[in-house]
Amino acid sequence: MKFAYYPGCSGKGTSVEYEISTKAVCSALGIYLQELADWSCCGSTPAHATDTLLSAALSARNLSLAAEAMKQSGATKLATPCPSCLANLKTARHHMANQEFRRKVDKLLDSPCPPLGPKGEEPLPETYSILQLLVEDYGLENIAAKVTRPLKGLKIAPYYGCLLSRPAPIMQFDDPENPTSMDRLLEALGAEVVPFPLKTECCGAAMGIPRRDITARLSARLLDAATTFGADMIAVACPLCHMNLDLRQEQAAKASGVSYDMPVLYFTQLMGIALGLPDSDLALDKLSVSPAAALQKIGKEISA
Repeated sequence: MKFAYYPGCSGKGTSVEYEISTKAVCSALGIYLQELADWSCCGSTPAHATDTLLSAALSARNLSLAAEAMKQSGATKLATPCPSCLANLKTARHHMANQEFRRKVDKLLDSPCPPLGPKGEEPLPETYSILQLLVEDYGLENIAAKVTRPLKGLKIAPYYGCLLSRPAPIMQFDDPENPTSMDRLLEALGAEVVPFPLKTECCGAAMGIPRRDITARLSARLLDAATTFGADMIAVACPLCHMNLDLRQEQAAKASGVSYDMPVLYFTQLMGIALGLPDSDLALDKLSVSPAAALQKIGKEISA
């Protein structure tokens, strides 16, 4: 399998452990990720909150690069690990079906996007999350067959965040209110998935900068729920969700009056553990809350 790959800015900085573990897991499964040459920021939350046209132009540029790269390499799909990047890329493609909108976007770019086909065919590629491609294209049975260190004994709360499957008409992945793809993936790895009714509730997202109080309160709700349902850790698929739940636990504690020590891992890190990959491929040392104590349940030793 070969996919064109858009890492997003977080993957090169604040969520480098997601990037490292994603590449390691895909390599172990025989999936080749071809990173787009000269990719640029998709604008993330600030761009679309400020200027829809500019946001679309930033994403359309990357989609144009992907279209050309895929044509040359034979990659079948465009993948990204980040739900925010995913939402921006998919939303831009959706809006580009409007010819007038497309014309305005082209004016902002050095090179115009490929035009729609004679029957309105969109030459810009659709984008998929790494999670979706692993579950739907590679297959859970194939992943389970590769497991060498089952996560049996670990109770995990799967947290999807509010973007991965919503809005449903654009994202077209899983159930928008009760997604189960990560649940089923974790079960394929041998873990026990605990009930987590807040799996798509917002963690505060980018409000962690202008309104830290809001993010602290919302993140505390999620940490409380995971604790209440007996989770040993939370699994996430979003860099911003990870930052709010892992890095900001002290802020959440001040908001709720409850102390937290809840490990928060990317689902790719958990996959890497189950596949028996070395610690250097998982970057567990980048986590703010150490999962060392929880991982002892499966006989996995790491430095605290």
